[in-house]
Amino acid sequence: MAVPLLDVNAQNHPLESEFNSAFQRVFRTGHFIMGQEVTAFEQEIASLVKAKHALGISSGTDAILLALMALDIGPGDEVLCPAFTFFATAGCVARAGATPVFVDACPACFNLDLRDARKKITPRTKAIVPVHLFGQSANMNGVQELAKEHGLRVIEDAAQAIGAGYRGRSVGTIGDFGCYSFFPSKNLGGLGDGGLLVTEDDELAKKAISLRNHGMSPKYYHSHIGGNFRLDALQAAFLRVKVPHYAGYTSNRQKNAAFYTERLSTLPGVTVAPASACACINSSPTALPEARITLPQALPGHDHIWNQYTLRVIGAGQRDALRDHLTARQIGCEIYYPLTMDQQACFADLPATSKVGCDVSHQLAGEVLSIPIYPELSGGQKEEVVAAIADFLTTQSAA
Repeated sequence: MAVPLLDVNAQNHPLESEFNSAFQRVFRTGHFIMGQEVTAFEQEIASLVKAKHALGISSGTDAILLALMALDIGPGDEVLCPAFTFFATAGCVARAGATPVFVDACPACFNLDLRDARKKITPRTKAIVPVHLFGQSANMNGVQELAKEHGLRVIEDAAQAIGAGYRGRSVGTIGDFGCYSFFPSKNLGGLGDGGLLVTEDDELAKKAISLRNHGMSPKYYHSHIGGNFRLDALQAAFLRVKVPHYAGYTSNRQKNAAFYTERLSTLPGVTVAPASACACINSSPTALPEARITLPQALPGHDHIWNQYTLRVIGAGQRDALRDHLTARQIGCEIYYPLTMDQQACFADLPATSKVGCDVSHQLAGEVLSIPIYPELSGGQKEEVVAAIADFLTTQSAA
């Protein structure tokens, strides 16, 4: 049985009539840029994540860039961001003219290691960008304490984590800004690019609203040099179709993750990363148990929403061997991410001090593999994934 890594049609096609109605609603108004659809969508997401201000943005990437611009972060500034994450985080820092300084990852939860972040603060450090990677919150108490101690701004990259929580608060609403993505693969995925920026600060919201539309306020009067970061009315209307289903999508992902953890953890050589090994929440984390495959951990109070379910496959060449094995069985899988940010060619000219001490990130890049977790997975498909991994472990043991 073939199991795709993601099947957007399984989610979108049952809503076809609602999407058609949303299209017709926007088409008939003739209002295609901003307008009531975007405003209504912003209000719905603000309610979902309990944010004071929500701004529809052209993409999650643009939301990060806009946050940096609104905080006046640019040339001469340094910004702490994870080495192990998607490119957009560090890419936006560079596009703003600032210097990304790469922070190592936690071996258990994959989020940034605050111990390493502390070591890399200099007088030029102006902000920190925690990424709630794969749908699990970073240690925001620790981030906020570090930021307060050193006068840093906090931009939460919650592109993969809309609706995830941290000790009763929605991620994205804790720092100065929070950034969400509605890329089709996300828990709330659109039919194209889209993003959102949230903040609790009235003045920052006012500035971001202006910067979103070429720094213009009122019309044709430009107090700042902004950009075109507007969310299309049509994408907002499509996303509004899916907002009522968000809780169900996420619940299904959580159930799928629980199924994998229960079934895979019974296989020989497979263990779950213990919370005690998390460098984000322990000052002296324990070592990860010896294993052939380490399963991801949902930390207490971090409300994981499982945008990805990511294994660590231990041993030289073993991750790639499992990837090839699953691919041969027509089971989708993906490496998030094969290179860390400090290893990317576009950052080759950064100062050496921006790229030191990322050993755990480098190790993760050689070991991680994500398996299908999307909400519409059938019971048979999940069984197929577990059986394929079990077969791999048996085959490799016999070899």
